[in-house]
Amino acid sequence: MSAISEVINDSKKIVIKLGSNVLSDDHGNVNKTAIQNFVEQVNGLIQQGKQVVVVSSGARICGIGAINKWSRRGDINYKQALCAIGQVELMMAYKQYFSDYGLHVGQILLTKEDFEEHTRNLNIRNALFTLIDEGVVPIINENDSVSVDEIKIGDNDTLSALTASLWNADTLIILSDIDGVFNKDPKSYKDAKLIEEIHDINELLQNIDVKGKSSFGTGGITCKIEAARRVNKYGIPMILLNGKKLDIIKNASCGEETGTVFFGKVD
Repeated sequence: MSAISEVINDSKKIVIKLGSNVLSDDHGNVNKTAIQNFVEQVNGLIQQGKQVVVVSSGARICGIGAINKWSRRGDINYKQALCAIGQVELMMAYKQYFSDYGLHVGQILLTKEDFEEHTRNLNIRNALFTLIDEGVVPIINENDSVSVDEIKIGDNDTLSALTASLWNADTLIILSDIDGVFNKDPKSYKDAKLIEEIHDINELLQNIDVKGKSSFGTGGITCKIEAARRVNKYGIPMILLNGKKLDIIKNASCGEETGTVFFGKVD
């Protein structure tokens, strides 16, 4: 059994973050097949007795899909407007697909400031625990329509790490459009090797190239590594998987797919 499969199977409380690239096709349109497959996998985890919190990107892409005439508008007001429209579309998709399994979803929109004030922190925890205790799947996203800085930096990797830490999750799974962390860019170097286990993030950063980001997402591998640093500080492992592959969580839990798992506490 691989390290990743052991972590998933041993975890009761799991936070899963979906990147924009997982929820979109190569043209930037909403990939409903990917959403449907993801929901099916989450239901599978719940049927195993696990609790799942979802941190989902994709509001802006869904907004473009709903009202494409603003897609090339670069100013912040139109980006925020697209997110406001797209958040409804995104939640409708989740509601539809989760209802196929008799599951309800609940939306929580947050900003960084919500994690920095004690009362807000407590409110988030109470909302999460109540939803989960009642069998509802929480869907968390940035409150992009009011949070100007967040929409610029695409901080859902950090948001998922903050959520995992606040909820005291057993593991954080980040689904992106890459197979994991490589020793060098696999798109440029055919001999690039996947690093399946990482125990020292500082050493890792000294030995790999972390430049680059995708065209539809707003964060690169650096955001994911820093998310791992945040949760590893609390002893929570983080798994990075290629969410573009159907059944990736299911197959990784069986040892049939691999990725990168970050272990242990860091300074």
